[in-house]
This record gives sequence, structure tokens and C-alpha cells, in this order.
Amino acid sequence: MVRIEGLADLRPVHQRQAAVLALWRWRAPMLAFGLDAEWGVDQSVLESLFRLAAAPAGEESDRAYRREIAELCLAPLFTSEVDPDPVQLFQLETISNLLTFGELLDKRGVDEVERVVEASAGLANYLDGLVEGSFYSHPSEDAHRQYLADLADGRARAISRRATSLSRPSVMVLSGFSPIPQGCSTRPRVASCSRSARTSAKSLSQRCSGSA
Repeated sequence: MVRIEGLADLRPVHQRQAAVLALWRWRAPMLAFGLDAEWGVDQSVLESLFRLAAAPAGEESDRAYRREIAELCLAPLFTSEVDPDPVQLFQLETISNLLTFGELLDKRGVDEVERVVEASAGLANYLDGLVEGSFYSHPSEDAHRQYLADLADGRARAISRRATSLSRPSVMVLSGFSPIPQGCSTRPRVASCSRSARTSAKSLSQRCSGSA
């Protein structure tokens, strides 16, 4: 595993906060989409897990988190086979990461924290890839790009001619008057995706068995 730069230098309490922040970014979208009824997962349990993860570290909050994990693992989801759509895959990955956070309560160390942070980053890359894959080239895109290039080239030539004329001794420039040509440039934004997230209800079942 590649060590995340700077994470190992943090105090344990701050490492835990980093893991919580990695989890928290998925709270709103996780709760915004309804869960498959056949999964039998109580959404209030997920809400509680997010809340307890963000609570101040302590034996009481850690015990409460473990109880909620035990309740979650009783859901039929963990004994069923699932062929997930993109939303369900996102939900399964988030549930898996909530289980990983529960493991770091018992195995305190930077390695467990990195697992949470890296899983969150992998999920983000997967979702970015889905969005990037939905883009398509508009028929007029090339023409628009060429128009911008020609416009920039034309302005560059105009600036060059003006600079040349101003450098000639015979040209007089009125005092206080200095026209400044305006230009513009465009830089395309490039989205990148390097990795996809993959999971299954079967693997989640194994995670619950290991945390029991």
C-alpha cells in the first residue's frame, strides 16, 4: 500500500478525523437515494453510523458504532447476491467503507485509516469516470475551437503590427493615451479517471463475518 503523504505524521485523533472526512463526503448522496427494499437495510442505521463516526472519539461512541454495525450486518443484503446498477454500486461501496471505519476502531493505526481514505478516493474516481464517459462531442465543437484559434491568432497579428508601428521613430503617440488591446485565451478542462470501484454483497457478507 502506498503511504498517503502526511497522514502518518498526524496524531491518532487527527488521523481518525481524516477518515471521517473521507466518509462524510458520501453521507448526503448515500441518504438521498432510496435503498433497495430487498436489501433490508434500515436507513436510520446508516444515518447513525455517519453521526457516530463524526462524534468525538471515546469508548461510548465506539461501542455505539459497533452496535450499529452489528445491527447493519443482520440485513438480508449480506446473505444475498446483487447485480448492482451505478447507484447501488455506490451504495455498496459506501457501506463497505463504513465497515472499514468500524475495523479501525479495533485496529488503530495509519494503515486502517489509509484504507478508508483510499477507498473514498477510488469511489470518487469511479464516479468521475461515469460522468466523463457520458460526455460526447457536439458537431459544432471543432468549428468553435477553430473559431477561437483564428480569433486569438488575428488578435496576436494585430498586436504585433501595432507594436511594430509604435517602434518606428516617425510614429507619434499622444501623451496620456495608451491603447491596450484586449485578448483572451481558453484552456480546456480535462477530467481524469484512473480507477473503478468494484464490490458485491458477498464480499460485504465476509466483512460482517470478520467483524462479528
